Parts: sequence; structure tokens; C-alpha cells
Amino acid sequence: MKLSQLLAGTAAVAVLATGAAAEIKIGASLPLTGAFSIAGEKHRRGYELCVDLINERGGLLGEQVELITSDNRSDPATAINQYERFINVDQVDAVFGTFSSRLTFPVASLLAKNNFVHPVPSGGALRIYTQGHENLFYFQPDAAEYFGETLTDMIQELIPEDQRPQTAAVVAADDFFANAVEAGFLGTEVVDPADGSVVEDLSPGYLADAGIEVVYSEKWPEEGFNDWLNLANSIKRSEADLIIALTASAEEAVQLTRALQTVRAEPMMVYYSQGTQTEFYEGTGDASETITMHTSWHPAAPFEGTLAGEEFNNSDFVAAFEEAYGNAPDEDSAIPFAVCQGIEQSIRGAGSTDNAAMGEWLYGRTADDPVRTVLGTFQWDERGLPVDKPFLIAQWNGGELQFVYPTDQFEGVSELQHPKDGF
Repeated sequence: MKLSQLLAGTAAVAVLATGAAAEIKIGASLPLTGAFSIAGEKHRRGYELCVDLINERGGLLGEQVELITSDNRSDPATAINQYERFINVDQVDAVFGTFSSRLTFPVASLLAKNNFVHPVPSGGALRIYTQGHENLFYFQPDAAEYFGETLTDMIQELIPEDQRPQTAAVVAADDFFANAVEAGFLGTEVVDPADGSVVEDLSPGYLADAGIEVVYSEKWPEEGFNDWLNLANSIKRSEADLIIALTASAEEAVQLTRALQTVRAEPMMVYYSQGTQTEFYEGTGDASETITMHTSWHPAAPFEGTLAGEEFNNSDFVAAFEEAYGNAPDEDSAIPFAVCQGIEQSIRGAGSTDNAAMGEWLYGRTADDPVRTVLGTFQWDERGLPVDKPFLIAQWNGGELQFVYPTDQFEGVSELQHPKDGF
């Protein structure tokens, strides 16, 4: 079931066929090297597996599907050039989105200009969705600016009042995505970079709304930062009850966790924007205990999807991924798989690869007739953000990533462990 690959320069072309030439082309520019390479490779696997399974089940509209992936090296300009090549040279019928808000923001303008449906796997910054682009569809719960609402709701719902954190240290990478999450927690304005207009005023911020005082905040450079021990010491000296760390990658989350362990920080609670990945636990071990983080997916979630016109649920995805790659998936592969499901359903629904018709079909989804994926169901507002889709919060306990909130979405929710017993 493993895919064949033809390597040409930085491009990897996977032709998925059962003896016939592929006729529906889909392009995806991904960061297979550079700062986002770990997540980029996982996105590639999610896309590849989905397209492979579609072809094994007879293809799409009676045709095989060819997936063309290119390495953008985590560089926005390269990502733009590669999507231009997909459209003008490769003449793809559809595209899958790239990883990270930093890459997605400029790519969105290009794809809108060329009237392509733009399914976004991992680009949560609100500014992406306020540019007025049509046919933009985000395949995660909501914009990054709104993450804080779920965390503060969980604190107020699950933790007794006398045990709730009263103070917070908020530290973040100077990154498109991390800045977006930070804006919601701290209550800053979201500004349109094109004209300087205020897209949304998030004041006073989710922490202030919850009565949590920010006693320390710091931002580190997007690339090349390595002064983790000094940062960890500053966090410790703040004596904050709650540490909120908004990293650009799981690797950064590992480095900060190790530093906090070294300085013996003793917060009551820790929340990360990244950390659901296996690499995070392997890099932190026991120090990961009771750290919480938002997630769009969990392997035990009973999400019911479809693929190639047949039922294909979250458990089917986990089994297929393990068979194909020999290890369990995490959300960085589940999210792109869901993107592929959504595009496949839109092509079937539209009866063609005409992007205008595909977009119309996607906009027409409702609560009773949604797109159905391994991330659950999707319908979108006019901006391209999902409607009525809550974030999930997971927590590492005993080496297991457990789903802890919301408690009423489905069975199998674990009890939130609180407070944290140091690092």
C-alpha cells in the first residue's frame, strides 16, 4: 500500500494508480525541510494515505488521482511559486493547503486570484480569513485567536474556585500563529496588514475575562532562539500559577519544557499551543505530566467520516495509517487527511473538478448535511471558518495523551488532572 515516489529537485511526485494513468491532479506545497519540516512530512503522509485509499477504492469520478507534492523549505515565497507552478505548468484540477499560518497567509491571495478552492489544514490566524477571499475553508475548529476561550471555560467549569490559577505567565514565539493565539489571551487588536484597519478588537482578553492577572509576558525571535534557560528562570521568578507557552513548533515546546524542568519551575497549571505530537512526549518524558494543549483530533474520538463514497471513520484512519507507516498517527497527519476527505467529497458533490462548483457545494453544507471527516463534521461561514465546532483540550498523563475537555462531546473523556506537581 506504500506509495511510489519520483523525486525531481525539491519536488516529490506521487502517482497513485492501479495500472491506469492518473487524470485528476491535486497539488500540495509542503515544508518538508526547514523550520516546519516535521509537521510538513506528517502532512504529506496524511495527504498521500488519503489519495492512495481513494485510488484503491476505484478513484474519483471514475478516474485515478495524482498527488503532486513540492518542498517549499518552510519559505513563503517558495510556497507561492510552487502553487503558481501547480496552476500554470502542472495544470492541477485542485489543491491541498500547506502547513502554518506564515505560509498560508500569502498563498491564500494567490489561490483566490486564480479562483481555486483553498482547503486549509493548518493556518489558524484570523487575518487569513478576513481578507475577503472566497472559497477558503479551514479544516480545524476555529481561528487561533479564540483558543483562549476554551481554556478559560475549562478552568471555570472543571476546577473548583479556590483551586483555579490567579496569575499567568504568557510567553510566545514571534510567529504568525503564536501571535494570533496570544492576541486572544491578552486582548489585543487584530489588524489587517494591508490597510492597518482593525479586524477585531479582542480586549480585554480571555485571561482578564476569567479574572487571571498576567504577571509576566515575553516573546522570543521566530528563528534561532536558544536562550531557553533564561526564559525559564524568568517564568519561574514570576511565580505565575499558570504558564501559557505559545510555540511555533513541537520542538520549541520540548526545549522550553526541558528548561522549566531544569530550573524546577512549580506552576499550578501549564498550557501549550503545541505538544500533542509523539515527538513532544519522547523529548520531555515525565516532565510532560499534566501539561494541557488544544487539539483538533484525538485517536479515540468517535468521528464518523466518508471516503470514496463509503463510510470511513476515525478508527479506520488510525488502522490504515498504522498499516501504511508502521506507527500511530497524530493530529498533524489526521488534519490533512480530513482536508483530502473534504475536497474529495466536494468533487463528488459537484460532479466535477470545477472549483467554482466545488466551492458552492462546500458553502452549501449544513448541520444536517455537513462534510464528514476523521476530525468530525464541518460547515463554514462566509469567511471560511467552521460553524459550531468546539476546540478539544488534551492532557498528557502517564505517557498517554488523554482527551479532557469538553466533557459532553462524546464518551471516553478522561478526568482533568490538577494541579501540576512540578516539572
